[in-house]
Amino acid sequence: MLNPIEGEIFYVDKPLHLTSFAVVKKVRGTLRRMLGSGNVKVGHAGTLDPLATGVLIICTGRKTKQIDSLQAGVKEYVATIRLGATTPSFDLETQIDATYPWQHITPEQISEVLQQQFTGTIEQVPPKFSACKVGGKPAYKLARKGKDVEIRPKTLVIDEIEVLECGLPASPSLTIRVVCSKGTYIRALARDIGTALNSGGHLTALRRTRVGKARVEDCHTLEALIAHLEEESYVMPDQAEQMRLDAERIANKARAAAMKAKRKAALKASE
Repeated sequence: MLNPIEGEIFYVDKPLHLTSFAVVKKVRGTLRRMLGSGNVKVGHAGTLDPLATGVLIICTGRKTKQIDSLQAGVKEYVATIRLGATTPSFDLETQIDATYPWQHITPEQISEVLQQQFTGTIEQVPPKFSACKVGGKPAYKLARKGKDVEIRPKTLVIDEIEVLECGLPASPSLTIRVVCSKGTYIRALARDIGTALNSGGHLTALRRTRVGKARVEDCHTLEALIAHLEEESYVMPDQAEQMRLDAERIANKARAAAMKAKRKAALKASE
């Protein structure tokens, strides 16, 4: 039996092209319909871009208070990069704006650059097409209006980075696995890897495979989660509130008893 008011946590494999907010909206709408109440709080831990798929943690009710701690967990991604070309957004959201030679790049050079320049603590300038705030406004809103956006570098940690597939010398395609801290923009990593290889680079595919303890193997598809929510039984809002009050009453009695026992023990020790 689900208790969305007290709080539930769901792991969703976010589909391609949907925003993280669209997933939240779909879950929230289903829960409101099932509970017959508009008073259902739903949020997500760690935004995924529309062109990314993978682990998205959805929290409801009082468990939305855990969002900060959940999204602070180490993240793992599998990213495909096209070398030799850049886009303003560093991914496929925008069109290629420049091309560069890539035939000089070797698999050995890639491995060396990744280990020497992109492992451990690094500085990264987030994309201008991102939610980073500039003058109190999301950078992407300014960027889409054609305004100049200056974003300060951020310090982050990359614990692991490895090559999974390399298309060279036939194709400028590269697939890597990255284990990193909160705040890492894989799109910016694609840009920086291209620059470090004396070329260009942009992201063509991204999948988040882990957030903290949550792995993509543990996730429901969005369709499966919605079907599960429509079939489940629920603790209704009035029941949830009564259960909360009962739990608080029991906890208060336990605290009072503990304090009484402590005072009694102190009095006995002083005799």
